Amino acid sequence: MFNLFKTAVLMAAITALFMAIGSMIGGRAGMMMALVVALGMNFFSYWFSDKMVLRMYNAREVDETSAPQFYRMVRELAQRAELPMPRVYLIDEQAPNAFATGRDPEHAAVAATTGILRVLSERELRGVMAHELAHVKHRDILISTISATMAGAISMLANFAMVFGGRDEEGRPVNPLAGLAVAILAPLAASLIQMAISRAREFEADRGGAEISGDPQALATALDKIHRYAQGIPLEAAEAHPETAQMMIMNPLSADGIKGLFSTHPPTEERIARLMEMARGSA
Repeated sequence: MFNLFKTAVLMAAITALFMAIGSMIGGRAGMMMALVVALGMNFFSYWFSDKMVLRMYNAREVDETSAPQFYRMVRELAQRAELPMPRVYLIDEQAPNAFATGRDPEHAAVAATTGILRVLSERELRGVMAHELAHVKHRDILISTISATMAGAISMLANFAMVFGGRDEEGRPVNPLAGLAVAILAPLAASLIQMAISRAREFEADRGGAEISGDPQALATALDKIHRYAQGIPLEAAEAHPETAQMMIMNPLSADGIKGLFSTHPPTEERIARLMEMARGSA
């Protein structure tokens, strides 16, 4: 119930951003048009954002025939978590990472890069996929996919405002500096909204994943290994669509430029420390 409330707050906040940018571009008429677009985007995000994100990453669905060991691992963990079997995808990327998406546990999907399958041991991979299933169990996946889709749309709308400028209530061009400010601040505001819901969510998914797998230490070592490997291997799809970075188990973006200012993930060292404390407590 609380996650449904957070989803509603997220939709309302991003809708308000849409309306503010629309007002800057076209006054009252622009604001109302932006409201209509935002409502349409909210509807689209609820039903189709998972498919859109999977398409961004060129993810291919696999089954027990095409990826038997990985598929059976996910099935066994889903049973332990008392979840319906999600759709399973692989992404042909060297960078080690994984995410979950979908609007609810009955329509969920988990995806992992081929790089993470090569880098991690079977035990560590179980910890990672248990983490993703914890996101499904906690119903985080709707929030993450909606925020990713809407943040991308806000960035495009803000760029439109900068390039084409805006009009006030009487149709006169607005100050071009205002358009530039909107183009810079609107995507940052969307990132801040994502940050507000993402960091605590990752800690909870780490805890839930450790409980599902029964092996907090394996997830801790997996996070350490992913962190070290991911720093030197770019994830091209995430670099092209930075609004989707908060869906990943580890931030896939390079730390240069504006992308490095607002991380949607808590420090890896703190995540590992909490998991190792869980491991000591269960020993």
